[in-house]
Amino acid sequence: MAAVVTNTQMDGDRLTKIAVMAFSGGMDSTSLLLRLLRESNKVYTIGFNYGQKHIIELDRAQKNIEYLQTCGFIVEHKTVDLSSIMSMFTGSLTSGEKIPEGHYEQEQMKSTVVPNRNAIFASIIYGYALSKSIEYSSEVSISLGVHSGDHAIYPDCRPEFYQVLNHAFAIGNWDSEKITLDLPYIDGDKISILQDALISCKELSLNFDTIFANTNTSYEPDEIGRSSGKTGSDIERILAFHAIGREDPVEYQNTWSDTLAHALKIEEEYRDKMYREKLTDLQYQVTRNSATERAFTGIYDKHFETGTYYCICCNHPLFESIGKYNSGCGWPAFHTEHNSAKISRIEDHAYGMNRIEVRCSKCDAHLGHVFNDGPREHGGERYCINSASIEFRDS
Repeated sequence: MAAVVTNTQMDGDRLTKIAVMAFSGGMDSTSLLLRLLRESNKVYTIGFNYGQKHIIELDRAQKNIEYLQTCGFIVEHKTVDLSSIMSMFTGSLTSGEKIPEGHYEQEQMKSTVVPNRNAIFASIIYGYALSKSIEYSSEVSISLGVHSGDHAIYPDCRPEFYQVLNHAFAIGNWDSEKITLDLPYIDGDKISILQDALISCKELSLNFDTIFANTNTSYEPDEIGRSSGKTGSDIERILAFHAIGREDPVEYQNTWSDTLAHALKIEEEYRDKMYREKLTDLQYQVTRNSATERAFTGIYDKHFETGTYYCICCNHPLFESIGKYNSGCGWPAFHTEHNSAKISRIEDHAYGMNRIEVRCSKCDAHLGHVFNDGPREHGGERYCINSASIEFRDS
């Protein structure tokens, strides 16, 4: 009887881990494939034809499999045809219903949910992984590229869903102890996924633009496969490429500059609506329009409890109570920012003054200004911050 190897198998003279993954041909699964290759996995991929309008993603997946092969990376790829079965299901991705346009997190995007899709996919992947574990007498990991940006619209992308599903599969199968579930992007987003792909391409000596030109994220590409740039999935992808400072190499129906401008407009409109609903009028005027609350009126001016101060707009940590002091200026004063804040600084010449404005690095909320009259023993700076721009939480 062959000995069981812990999630590894000899591949020539090299010890290689074995991974099975869903490979749609989209941005997330492509990044995941690169990550698995970077981590020296022997990878088996499955694509699914479920009658999706953007079925071109399967052709793009095959193109990348072929590109990787020319670079010396052999990936065994299979396509499973579920189009007949899933034609019974609702959802704008598989029916005559129009694909909605707009921001990825808006309510109407729920029409792109295909009922039970990921449970069906996961069941097939699990069976494939079990079969590979028997074939190799080895443990096998199942890797999926779901991420936090999916959670608002797709319940079957949430970690608790996969935890329960994996538990059910384990109960229902012999040898399930040989299967592990890997969700490396579950707490990430499109930006961190692209950053991970950049690392993989560098370490594997692969061309990032070639690979991502061979992907599809759009729910509504045209007849020759060009992305519309207007569906929610498009918007999310475009903004992610913009955030990492790169032009998306995939082909769009319009120029990149026009496509990006449209995505930024959609993002601005969505965020503005969200902030207006979430914030008080004062909080909105301070953070989004750079207003200043009146001196000595803010709730955190004389506040010295132990804890952390977060951006009122996006919950990004900005300051810790240990960095707060009583400057007497009439606004909350801090001599040091949170070690992960990375607060942005911008020259401000408004009202005939020369000041340095400080803004949240995550959502660009106006916070206040920084001056050079703070405690010398802490570097000499004073962050003069509007109470309306921050929220305190105790330790």
